[in-house]
Amino acid sequence: MDNVIVIIGPTASGKTKLSIELAKIINGEIVSADSMQIYKYMDIGTAKPDEKEREGIKHYLIDEVYPDEEFSVARFKELALKHINEITKKGKVPIVAGGTGLYVNSLIYNFEFSDTICDWDLRNKLAKEAQEKGNEYIHNKLKAIDPVAAKKIHKNNVKRIIRAIEVYTYTNKPISVHQEESRRNPPEHNFILIGISMERQKLYDRINKRVDLMIEKGLVEEVEKLVEMGYDRSTIAMQGLGYKEILAYLKKEMTLDEAIEILKRDTRRYAKRQITWFKKFENVYWLKVDELASQEKILKNIKYHLATYGIFL
Repeated sequence: MDNVIVIIGPTASGKTKLSIELAKIINGEIVSADSMQIYKYMDIGTAKPDEKEREGIKHYLIDEVYPDEEFSVARFKELALKHINEITKKGKVPIVAGGTGLYVNSLIYNFEFSDTICDWDLRNKLAKEAQEKGNEYIHNKLKAIDPVAAKKIHKNNVKRIIRAIEVYTYTNKPISVHQEESRRNPPEHNFILIGISMERQKLYDRINKRVDLMIEKGLVEEVEKLVEMGYDRSTIAMQGLGYKEILAYLKKEMTLDEAIEILKRDTRRYAKRQITWFKKFENVYWLKVDELASQEKILKNIKYHLATYGIFL
């Protein structure tokens, strides 16, 4: 069974840089597990590494689809496994890096429930209900059929709420049950999980600075360009963090300062949810990166950990 390194952690914690540095010393290539970096033309708001930042390391599942294209967890899993197999055949080490918990889950726990169920009429109906009656309305719908899933899914995560209702509608079985059944099927690779953590306030400071940097780099202009290309609120990708806030500013629904503050706040909240999600993962080697202080010390700790799996660097 091939080893696959998986680097997880909240947004702005340094996953991208760490994965590139690690890839350089272990002859690795990177598979992105980020649900926003998958989209073309969305670079600044997704903190997508550019060619210079990638330092010659090959990345997969970045710029894969257009912003108005549907991209499911099932599709991610299919492509991620394909690329992992390609990387191992080349004699290189696959490194999965990203903060989208559902994507990582689909790999390490071998989730398969998403493969065949897709009802756009139902999805659009539920999305319209959420828009007209509020997110809590459809969250309560989910709570009535699958309280376990409802407890795990935040009421503002409309996409996942809709997905859970859709799965129940077609299988008459809660998505939480499908997930539990999937976990009993062992994955085809040995996934070595490395988690990045840091003191909460330091993480929040990094998030605030990252948002300021995004604005400096031209996030407003990036969203303007996307709007000119015909992408608007109806586009799935434009509902992502960094895009919906700037779109609201461009539509004169708030000032730029208000949009920036909301983006910072919502990104901090998202990071908090990511931390809660990843803490539930089993067998994670957690690194307190702020305590280790330097990238050199972080990589040294990873080397020691990988040696226990027979990966000697």
